[in-house]
Amino acid sequence: MKNMVISRRYAKALLLIGKEDGLIDKYREELASFSDLLEKESDLARILSNPVYDFIQRKNVLRAVLGKIMLSKVMTSFLLLLFDKGRFGFLGSINEFYQKLADELKGVAHASLVSATALSSEAVEKIRSSLSKLTGKEIVLDIDQDPSLIGGIVTKIGDLVLDGSIKTQLLNMKESFKRGESV
Repeated sequence: MKNMVISRRYAKALLLIGKEDGLIDKYREELASFSDLLEKESDLARILSNPVYDFIQRKNVLRAVLGKIMLSKVMTSFLLLLFDKGRFGFLGSINEFYQKLADELKGVAHASLVSATALSSEAVEKIRSSLSKLTGKEIVLDIDQDPSLIGGIVTKIGDLVLDGSIKTQLLNMKESFKRGESV
């Protein structure tokens, strides 16, 4: 829980800087690409976060990496600040929060769509369009399949869950029968 609060705080701070200088999208790309780099280069991530190595040496390694990949001055300073404050391990979650906050600012919402079987691109577009009308935001869908749903779809946008799966309908019927209700 504390990690989330810390990550959100740093993401918001970077977003405010991006709003001031009009570079929200640039910082989004830079933060995502550096976060991805550390994910792919796990040895580098381990060296930077391992307190067995001298702090100054680790910071010099970070400076050398940052110098090679040519990030903006703000992003370089931001990453060095995270390192100095011992928050470098939160980079992945800071990136996730920043991406979400930047999307919210642009009126973009992420939704998950889980279906029992593969959906046609037309069906996915109809669902995306309906969700967009419902929320008043541009919707980016993360699509997945779960055969255990039997049929239908389950959509989640933030706290809102729209469950039209046959599995849930059958469970609801079962509960109704247990309570002696007619369906």
